[in-house]
Amino acid sequence: MLRRTYSVIAALLLSVSGAFAQSGEYASYSPYSVFGIGNLADSPSAYTAGMAGTGIASRNNRYFNTINPAAVSVRDSLALMIDFSLYNTNTIFSQTYGGVTRHSANNTTNIGGFAITFPIWNKMAGYLGLKPYSSVGYTFQSSQADADAGVVTQTHTGLGSLYNVYGGVSHAFGKRFSLGAEADYIFGRIDRNFVQDIASSGYNEAKNSYVLILNAFTGKFGAQYEQPIGKDLKLAAGATYTLRTNLHGFNNGTFSSAGSVQEMVLPSSYADTLGANSGVSLAGEIGVGISVNYKNKMRAEFDYIRSDWRSSGMDSAKGFAVSNAPQSFENSVRESYRLGFEYVPNISDVRYYHRRIAYRAGAFYNTAYYTVAGRPVNTAGITIGATLPVFRWYNGLSISAEIGQRGPFSGGLVRENYFKFTFGVNLFDIWFQQPRYD
Repeated sequence: MLRRTYSVIAALLLSVSGAFAQSGEYASYSPYSVFGIGNLADSPSAYTAGMAGTGIASRNNRYFNTINPAAVSVRDSLALMIDFSLYNTNTIFSQTYGGVTRHSANNTTNIGGFAITFPIWNKMAGYLGLKPYSSVGYTFQSSQADADAGVVTQTHTGLGSLYNVYGGVSHAFGKRFSLGAEADYIFGRIDRNFVQDIASSGYNEAKNSYVLILNAFTGKFGAQYEQPIGKDLKLAAGATYTLRTNLHGFNNGTFSSAGSVQEMVLPSSYADTLGANSGVSLAGEIGVGISVNYKNKMRAEFDYIRSDWRSSGMDSAKGFAVSNAPQSFENSVRESYRLGFEYVPNISDVRYYHRRIAYRAGAFYNTAYYTVAGRPVNTAGITIGATLPVFRWYNGLSISAEIGQRGPFSGGLVRENYFKFTFGVNLFDIWFQQPRYD
């Protein structure tokens, strides 16, 4: 038993390290990732993805939920649980400019995350994991004619990701109340480049690039309480709070021009060590949720999450705010509204397999942590999913599909219509038993 489970863990660890290192040219792709640290990754497991990412108030011993640190203690005290997921996103971009509508498409694949949980003592459990935090991936070009310089072409490219290594503990106080705390280390690299090419030989080509090597340490806290209502119904509430933290690391910028006008060849660079006085930070976050559970067969949950990025400093810091981007960006308040449902006909049915499948659905509405040209960037979508039981206990294969739309479709801004497929593996094994002999 132990040898088999160790082999599974080793195989998953190898696949995680390889996939994070070889997830393709872009971990994700969006023109909106030109700003700040890119697009923030909502990285729920395949289990919670099917319910639109809800989980703040979920108390379910069958699956591993790290959205709320307090939820981890609601588990079998003898079990080792592992969750691994990856996703594929297909996006169609649309833009109307000058009366002409243009379309393009992109396909990306990346790791959703890896996490493992284990008992520590009595009603206390611990967990460790790795997941994406944000991603930058874009390339776009614009051209305009000038009477003296000819055609001036501006090209923007960006690539990079931030990841979150986390670990936490959770403790249950009786059967209804639990608390949890999590430590998060965020790290990664972002590269941004800009090239201005001028057709006339009387002008030089201009280039600038930024390399951001970033890290931050923060923490997350959670609480949950569940109240029985009658014999079959339970009402649960949960809350999470993530600390605001400064970004640290290294910011290196390089600027140069080249062409036939030799006296204008002026390469330059600067280096800036980010620290407590840099004025660039990651926002804190607060989340609340409420759920209803009927006989462990039907579950419904609503979550609300809010983070205020207006004082993060990213709309004015070099390398974070791109001054020559086609549109202006400003920090804003990020909000998320999520509604999820789950239905399991009969988890213990030994005759009909389909009755042991967990069926899920959800809907969500998000606003980004920035505005573009003074306009909010909203995302709305629906999700469906299921967990297919495998072998005994609560082992399963989880799948989910998300259909959504992001961004306005006016004022020359880009709208993204996407389809996201998530696949996950849920492993459950009884490890921590003391054999008894007569």
